[in-house]
Amino acid sequence: MKNAEIFFKNRLLKFLLISAKQNQNLPLPEITRQTKVLFIRLNRIGDALVTTPLITAIKEKTGCIIDILADEKNYFVFRNHPAHRKLFVYEKGVKPTRELIARLNQENYDIIVDTHDDVSFTVSLLCRLIQSPYKFALQKENAGLFSHTIEKPNPETMHVVERVLKMSTLFGFEADTETARVVYEPEEESKQKVKDFFHSRFPESKFIVGVNISAGSEARFWGTDKYRKLILELKKDNFDVVLLATTRDLKHAFRITDERDKIFYTPKFDEFVAVMQHLNILFSPDTSTVHLASIYSVPVFGLYVKYNTNDMIWSPYGSKFDGIITNAPTLMGIPFDEVYSKFREFLRLNSVTV
Repeated sequence: MKNAEIFFKNRLLKFLLISAKQNQNLPLPEITRQTKVLFIRLNRIGDALVTTPLITAIKEKTGCIIDILADEKNYFVFRNHPAHRKLFVYEKGVKPTRELIARLNQENYDIIVDTHDDVSFTVSLLCRLIQSPYKFALQKENAGLFSHTIEKPNPETMHVVERVLKMSTLFGFEADTETARVVYEPEEESKQKVKDFFHSRFPESKFIVGVNISAGSEARFWGTDKYRKLILELKKDNFDVVLLATTRDLKHAFRITDERDKIFYTPKFDEFVAVMQHLNILFSPDTSTVHLASIYSVPVFGLYVKYNTNDMIWSPYGSKFDGIITNAPTLMGIPFDEVYSKFREFLRLNSVTV
C-alpha cells in the first residue's frame, strides 16, 4: 500500500508540473507595504522555528503584509510571531484542503513562498492551486511550479537558519546572518506558571542547568543510568538541576531522579519555551529544544545522531554551543565519561561555579 501511494503521488506530481502555467519570465517584483505574501511551512516544530528569522527579516526590510500557512504539528510556533497578519492551518483531507485553497485564493496574494528544503507532494499541490503571479522557492525537482527560484544552499556546509535566510535575495536584499535570531514569544500565562515553578524550587539559585531528556524519537534517548549519573555529578559540582521532559517521557524521568518536584514536564509547547529563560545552560539531545534555547541566548551542550547523512547538524543559532556527535543510529553507545568530561569543560567556560 505504501509503494502504491508513493507511485500515485509521483505520477500526480508529474501531472502538476506538466499542467503548471507559472510565468518564469517575469522580473522580480517590487515589494511594498501593500504587497501580500504567503509563507508556507509545514512539517515539524524545528522546521517552523528555523523559518522565523526569514519572516522577521522580510517584514523588517520591506514592511509587506505577511500571512503564514502552517499545519497542525507546528502552527503554534507562528501564533505570536509579530510579523504576521493571518495564520492558516493545513488539515489533511480532500474537503478541508479544498476549503483552505478557496479561502487562500480569496486573499489574492502577490507572492507565495515555499520555504521547504525538499520536494513535498502536499506543498507542491498547494503551490499549484493557490493563485499568485509570483511563486518563490529553492531550486528543486518541482521548480516548474514557481516563477522564481534560487540555488539550494549546500546543507553540508551551511547552517539551516542561513540556508532559509538565503531566500531573502528573492525579495531584493541579503538578510543579515549576524543579527538573525529564532523568534517565539510565549503567552503571559505560561511565563507566569513557569516563573512560579522556578521561584518555588530554586528560590536562591544563581545557576541552573537544564537537562532535557526528550527528543523526537527513542533513538535520541541517551539512557536512564547515564542521565541519572549526569545529574548526580552536576549536584556534586554544586549546580542546581531541573530535569525537562515531555509527558510521554515521564516514565524515564521518574527513574532518573528521585526529586520529582524538580522535574518540569508539560504537554504545552508554550510552557516548555518559557522554561528556557530561567536556565543558564541547557543539556539536550533534541534539535528543536536547542533552537528554543537560542531565543534567550542560553549556551547549549548537545548530543547528536548524525547517521547516514553529511548534512550539518542543527545546532543553536546565536548561542554558545558544544556537544558530542555520533555516526551510530542511536545515542546509547556514547560513553558517560566522554560526555561528562566535555560537558564539564563547557560548564567551566560558561559559569563561575566549576
